[in-house]
Amino acid sequence: MNEVVLLNEKQIDLTLKRMAREVLENHPNFENAVLLGLQPRGVFFAERIKQEIQTLLNKEISLGYLDTTFHRDDFRRRDEPIQPNKTQIDFVIEDKNVVLVDDVLYTGRSVRAGMDAMLSFGRPKSVELMVLIDRRLSRDLPIQANYIGCSVDSIQSQKVKVAWAEEQETDQVLLYTA
Repeated sequence: MNEVVLLNEKQIDLTLKRMAREVLENHPNFENAVLLGLQPRGVFFAERIKQEIQTLLNKEISLGYLDTTFHRDDFRRRDEPIQPNKTQIDFVIEDKNVVLVDDVLYTGRSVRAGMDAMLSFGRPKSVELMVLIDRRLSRDLPIQANYIGCSVDSIQSQKVKVAWAEEQETDQVLLYTA
């Protein structure tokens, strides 16, 4: 199996800083905006974006974790039972500008499940999508990101793996080809 490093630790750091500034272009003081990280992998990315925005604004911003397990269209099709993650939203999303955060946008199904799960907590004013990696050629649903760290044209047999220092030894994004 071949592996190619799409982003190394330094590139991820620069990408996070750029993306935080892009969000602040649309939400200058983050007054009516919140971040929602999609469990499980989007929460590491969301935590990092939150830290960058808080550093730039010098104030606390709201971040929630959203579990999409039972909103997925494939959760009954697996051989083994799915272990849900924890949803933790300590704020109201009603009439807020929500930025959904996930590590990889592939088919769009996780994002669709995330939007379904989010609507259980209220009706936001707007919803934007932030992803570290956009796998552009593989959509099943017409979903696109507002904020993209890196786009990659990959085929279905390839895998994209985002490793975060919180779980792994280092931050990096790898593309695997069988």
